[in-house]
This record gives sequence, C-alpha cells and structure tokens, in this order.
Amino acid sequence: MTRSDPFAEDAASAGRTRRKVAPVIPVVAAAMLASMQAAPLFAQSAAAPALNDDAALSGPTFADLAMLADGNPTILRARIRQVAELPAERARGVAANHRRLYVEAETEALLAGRAPVGEKLKYLVDVPVNAKGRVPKLKKSRVLLFARTAPGRADEIQLVNPTAQLAWTPELEARLRPIVAAMLAPDAPPRITSVRDALSVEGNLVGESETQFFLNTEKDGPVSLSVLRRPNMAPRWGVSWTEIVDQAATAPQPGTLEWYRLACSLPAELPGQANLSRDPASRARTAQDYAFVLQQLGDCRRTR
Repeated sequence: MTRSDPFAEDAASAGRTRRKVAPVIPVVAAAMLASMQAAPLFAQSAAAPALNDDAALSGPTFADLAMLADGNPTILRARIRQVAELPAERARGVAANHRRLYVEAETEALLAGRAPVGEKLKYLVDVPVNAKGRVPKLKKSRVLLFARTAPGRADEIQLVNPTAQLAWTPELEARLRPIVAAMLAPDAPPRITSVRDALSVEGNLVGESETQFFLNTEKDGPVSLSVLRRPNMAPRWGVSWTEIVDQAATAPQPGTLEWYRLACSLPAELPGQANLSRDPASRARTAQDYAFVLQQLGDCRRTR
C-alpha cells in the first residue's frame, strides 16, 4: 500500500477545486498524482564567493544547497508566469506561516537531470508569508527548482520537498554548479549512515596515540577517520575514502562535498557500541578524539 502524500494529493485537488482557487489552475492529470504517490516526498547532504564562507553570504548555506542537490534531482532555472493560492482546506501539512501555491512557469535552463522537461511547467510549492501575512509577489520572478519529474508528463514536476524553490541570482547559480558537479563525479564521496567501529591505541611514547573510526556508508564504500597524537604536537586528523587507512590523510576543506558528508551526517556523540576500546582510558580517549573531529569540522549550518 502506498503511503498517503498530502503534498501530492493537493496537486490533484487543485484541479478539482480550480474555480475556488483561480481559473488559471487546470485539471492535474492522474498520471502525475500516481507518480508523486509512488515516490517519497523528501529526497535524502567560479566567480561566486568562496564556498566555505557561508557567513559572508546571504540566502542558503553550502549545506542547504548540498541537501537540495543530493540524490541527483532535476534542477531547473525557470520564470514564474502564473500563481494561485490553494485554499487552506486543500493544503494539508503546510508549515506555520506558509502558504501552498499552484505555479505555472517557463523553463529557462536545465542545470542537472536527464529526464525530459517541458518548456511549460506546473508544480506546487510552499512559500513563507511576509510580515503582513501575505504571499510574496512571485509572478515574473526567476527561480531555481529542485524536482522530480512525472513519467510521461514532461510539463509536471514535484519538488523534492515542499519548499525546494529558491529565488534565482547569478551568484546563487554559480555557487550551486560546482556542488552538482561534485555530486555527479565518479569518485563522489558516499553518504555516511553511521559509525561502525572506533578504536584507540597508545604508542610507545607518553602522549602518543592513534585513533581510528570506520564509517558505514549508503553503498558500503570504505570511509575511515584517523586521529594522530604526538608528544608536544597538536593532534592531527584526516579522512580516507579508500580501503587503505592512510596516516597521511588530510582533513576535508569546509565548503566541499567531503566536508558536507561528514559534518552533516556524523552523530553528535560517538555511539557507545561502536567504541571497541576496552580499558577506560582508551575508551575515554576514543570519545575525546571523536569530539575533536566534530569540533574541527564545525557546524553543519542550515537555514532551511
């Protein structure tokens, strides 16, 4: 049995109640509704400013963009032509201070995706209201859309989440393009699902140790972290994306896909069952080194 999807069902009800909303809304095809219900609502991560300088940027952060682009959705630049607000009784599951809109737009560019997309687009989106409690004026504005396509319906799309529409700017598109390219690369880092094992071993000198963390990934790709401590030296850590645990591995740079996979996926604390160190001192050092890695990665800052 397919789980009910209120966001998708509203696409069908938009057609049934088009006279109550606005005459611009046509009947939405049954094929579009079926394809939306078959897929989960949420996807599972230049001359632009530096990718790692989120604080200097307005709008979505690197993590926001990576999360939307994760899973290789169809990414479009479009211009909105018509907008109609769905009545509250036909817009279930809308977040507070948001309204659900039926939108008709024209495709300007396909930034990512292989599925055919029509010149005309129809979709639903949830947008926040302004300070006066009103829907902002979107007609004629340009937007970036992160979507799935409906088989056999090139003009109908479903956003990967109800708010996956961003106001387009050249700078935002320039920031997005390298993220998409990194995700499509053959050697793209895999999604992290959990910490499998962790072990810390003392060295021959006082204050010398090596701690290793082995991570589970979505497609069983090898990922390991290592933390090296040497007397009178700052601890050093790195990540290896291969079968070889390399002591020369380095830490990922912020604002890269490697950083995103770790900073936005690792749990806030080392799971107790993953800590294979036996004596209390080694277990404490393992947990300490895990906290050190998280501190070095920094926050996975999101605004969405």
